Amino acid sequence: MKKIIALALALTLGAATLAGCGQKTPDAQTGAQTGTENSAAPAADGKVYTLKMSTQMADSHPMVEGFRQLGKNLEEKSGGRLVMEVFPSAQLGSDEDVIEQAIQGVNVAVLTDGGRMGNYVNDIGIIGMPYLTDDYEDILKITQSDIFKGWEQELADDNGIRVLAFNFYDGARHFLTNKPVTKPEDLAGVRIRTPGAPVWSESIKALGATPVAMPWTEVYSAVQQKAIDGAESQYTASYSSRIYEVLKYVDKTGHFQLINGIIVGEKWFETLPEDLQTLLLEEAKAVATENARMIAGMAEEYEEKMVAEGMEIVEVDLDAFKQAADAAYETLGFTELREEIYSQIGK
Repeated sequence: MKKIIALALALTLGAATLAGCGQKTPDAQTGAQTGTENSAAPAADGKVYTLKMSTQMADSHPMVEGFRQLGKNLEEKSGGRLVMEVFPSAQLGSDEDVIEQAIQGVNVAVLTDGGRMGNYVNDIGIIGMPYLTDDYEDILKITQSDIFKGWEQELADDNGIRVLAFNFYDGARHFLTNKPVTKPEDLAGVRIRTPGAPVWSESIKALGATPVAMPWTEVYSAVQQKAIDGAESQYTASYSSRIYEVLKYVDKTGHFQLINGIIVGEKWFETLPEDLQTLLLEEAKAVATENARMIAGMAEEYEEKMVAEGMEIVEVDLDAFKQAADAAYETLGFTELREEIYSQIGK
């Protein structure tokens, strides 16, 4: 059934792409129509290559600004031969569905994480595990290590997934609740939304809560309807989705350092001329680096914004949460892999 849905979506997107040729193009920063026809010059093979960038993040999220900058860079530096359109707020569907489309060869890209990629290459899921590192610098070292490069190769060779860049960063994730939480025991029986991948679910369970998988775009209404009791998220997503209107406390656990990647399907990537492949890879990594530094430097500002909107910051027993997290590593068989990674990055 999943493959049938993916194929149907692929045909729909393909038709939309053909119909969209010659349409007005969105402004790189605002997404507004520029009022000029798309005058992109064709590639050497007579084609203009269009990539549709999908994310669940809201349009106001600072990472979406980075995607638009990437699109602008690609179009300018390719002389209009490579165009990337940005679709925030899950306009193209759930991440899982878009990943399946990409694998089928549709011209879509999606912002993803280690947890979801762990569904294809199990070990890469460890970068979505709790307290693997305490900051962006260490998680970045992991994505630049030989072991991570091996996972990327396995994604491409065995699963048809091409990683463009895996150095986008969205900050530390914290629990968001309507009662204060200071230790794992306080989360007993609390239904917490988390993405639908084993590394996320097992981690949230180990930290004391009951994990509930659902798209981020459904969290606000799910809290209102009492389908869940809270969520866990980074400040940028929490603020841009106005989660402060339905949840009162930020329990400052910092359990995940959220590093993200952009992936496309290997089938589509191989249709690009070699120079456009190189440009896409280089620009994705360069923009990710710049965007990550910006977001890392905005953590305090976003916390102040959340407080200004009425949320309260709760300081937690961090050692207790770190100790509880070990159970997830044991359950998923990642304890030895964690030590191997630490050895490679000198941690």
